This record gives sequence, structure tokens and C-alpha cells, in this order.
Amino acid sequence: MVTETAEPVPPPPAVSEKPEPTATAPDAPAAEPAPAPAPAPAPAPAPTPETPAAAPPAEAPAPPPPTISEPSSQPASTEAAAALVKIKTAIEEEEARTGKKFVPFLNPTSSAKPAPRPELTEDQEKKYNAMLEYAKSIDAVPVSSAKGAEKKQLDPDEKMWLTRECLLRYLRASKWDVEATKKRLESSLVWRREYGLREHTAEYISPENETGKQVILGYDNEGRPCLYLHPARQNTQRSDRQLHHLVWALERIVDLMPPGQESLALLVDFKSSTSSSNPSVAQGREVIGILQNHYPERLGRALVINMPWFVRTFFTLINPFIDPVTREKLKFNEDLRQHVPPEQLDKKFGGDCDFEYDHTKYWPELVRISKIKRDAYIKRWEEGGCQIGASEFELKGGEEGLVKELVK
Repeated sequence: MVTETAEPVPPPPAVSEKPEPTATAPDAPAAEPAPAPAPAPAPAPAPTPETPAAAPPAEAPAPPPPTISEPSSQPASTEAAAALVKIKTAIEEEEARTGKKFVPFLNPTSSAKPAPRPELTEDQEKKYNAMLEYAKSIDAVPVSSAKGAEKKQLDPDEKMWLTRECLLRYLRASKWDVEATKKRLESSLVWRREYGLREHTAEYISPENETGKQVILGYDNEGRPCLYLHPARQNTQRSDRQLHHLVWALERIVDLMPPGQESLALLVDFKSSTSSSNPSVAQGREVIGILQNHYPERLGRALVINMPWFVRTFFTLINPFIDPVTREKLKFNEDLRQHVPPEQLDKKFGGDCDFEYDHTKYWPELVRISKIKRDAYIKRWEEGGCQIGASEFELKGGEEGLVKELVK
């Protein structure tokens, strides 16, 4: 059993197909062009839905100015995490007219506050510095887990992934064992290559979500992006693409996290689900393995409602594979209004938000919004000198949020 502070998630709805690219910047599906960027101090070019997600430069960019500074120990204020993007006017007007919500929320509520990050002890700081030096020394890693697989140098996207917070997440998940953390970190670098995250494009994933079985909507009381799972909306046969769908959603959630927040809230409603629409035990184990091994410390809480008997049996079967720390994050049949602001909580989960899933509206906006935020993140990393160990807090805009780069 993997021991760590990782995060299992009640396995996502099954899906099918082959992989498609991206964990870096999703390809936008065809949709109406995005409005012209609103003037701002340092506007970032507005992505158009037709333009495929831009992956980090293939060649290492010329090292610009200074290295990104040490992150503040305080979480960003809600105001600091203000919107980067504006919802398209036509959708915004329809939402105002109907009283419904069709697309993701851009920011947490003003009351949502990420918990302050604890200061590192002297010993933890030493271990972090040891991991930072190790990460900087990584030259090449295998392209797959196969024995004797070819090794290739880290590219800009992989170096950008090795942030201060990333190294700390892996250290905490490995109980501050530096040698175990090194092995685990390299294993994830290999997995990200072998799994083909960049090949999982929005266009490839789109068929999996036509019924809205996975929805990223709103933020919880601590500013965690909320991922809703609706197993009853399963629309595809079991296949690798179903898991690719979940991983793609995890990457988009990371894009949407405000400064100071590193985890997500998972909300699962098993109402009307059937044994055939739910993932198999094998799929459940695979999902848990991916989350605990390659997305450690990313699950903040998992809220599950309306569990039928066969789902309880499912959890009983996969329970031995769930890390004890992760198990404590699972909450069943609680009042979700205590965890998520009612105005951003879907009505079907007990909230006040009258969300209606329309793939033609929701999907293009999710892709567009996450790409704009991702592009701003990449731009800051490049301007900071493309440093391994850069601060996610600052790459996401720090106390200033992402306001300056916001475009429409």
C-alpha cells in the first residue's frame, strides 16, 4: 500500500478511447472566438478557442531577469485572486436573464480563505534544500517505466512542474524521507511522460464529458476548486480515456487554483447511479494509485452523498488501498453547505446555485478560462528565469492575484 498524504477519489465515471495531449495548456474546442482583451497593465494575449493549447516552449527560453523570490507564508487574499477572465457576454447575459449558471465560477467567494501554510522547521528546511539541489541536478529521465527505456533531458514544462510547493508536497507525502522522495519524484516524472499528459487534448477528452459527468464548478470555504462527479451520467464504455478524462480534469483544476491553495474538493453524488455506471474495483485501484503516487497532497476533502449499497461494497473493497491520511478526508452524507458557500454549491448538492450543464456552453469556457490562467502562469515562470523551485504562489500572481494579466 502506498503511504502518503495523497488523495484518493471515489473513482470517476468510466469513459473510453485513446489519449490526447496536454496537462500544460488544454486545446480549446471549437467555439465562438473570445472577446478582445480588456486593457490592463500587462495584458496577456487572449486565447481563441480555435488555437490549440500552447505547450511550454520546446527549447529552453533565454534566462531573463531575477529568480522568483521566496514565497510569502501568508495565503493570498480573496481579492488578490480576482478574476483574470470575464465570462463571454452572451453567456453572462443568458445567466442574468435565466437565473441559471452555465459556466465555471472565475473566483472563490470573498469569504473563502486558504488556510495559512505552516512555517518549515529547521530540519524540514534542510530537507527541502536537499530536494531542491537534487531536482536541479536531474539531467535526464526515462521516457517510460520499461526496463532499459531511453532517457531524455527534462524540457521546460517538466522543469516548471518542479516548483517549491511540488517538492514540499512530495516530501510531506513521503514523511520527509529525502531518499524516498527522490525516487517518488522521478517516478512521477517518468509517469507523466509515459501516461501522455500532453497528448490528452480538450478535443480528445470532450466526448467523455458531453453529459457533464465531471464538472469543475465553484470553490469551497478554503478556496479549493470543486470537482463534481456524477456517475449516473456515464456516457461511454470503460476504456483508458475514462481515466485520461479524470487526469485532464485534475490538471485543469490545478490551473484554476487561486494563489495559496494547492488542493481540491471532490463532491460525488451517486444518486440514480447503477452498478454498471460506476467504475470497477480495478479502475478504482488505478485511480487511487494515480492520485496517491502522482498527485500527492492534492485532495483537500472528498464529500460523498447518496451512496447505494453497491457503492458501499465498492468502498469496502478498495479501502485497503487507501492511505489512512486520505481516508480521513472522506466525508459521507454531510451537509455540504457547511463546506461550500451556498451561492457556489450546485443545487443538486444542497446549494443555491442553479447550475445547468450544457456542453456547448460549459466546455469551451472551461478550456478558455483555464488556458488563460495557465498562460499567465507560464509567462511569469519565463520572466522569472525558468527556475526549478519557483514558487507556485508567485507564479499564480501572489498577493496581486492574476489581475494584471487578465484579458477578456
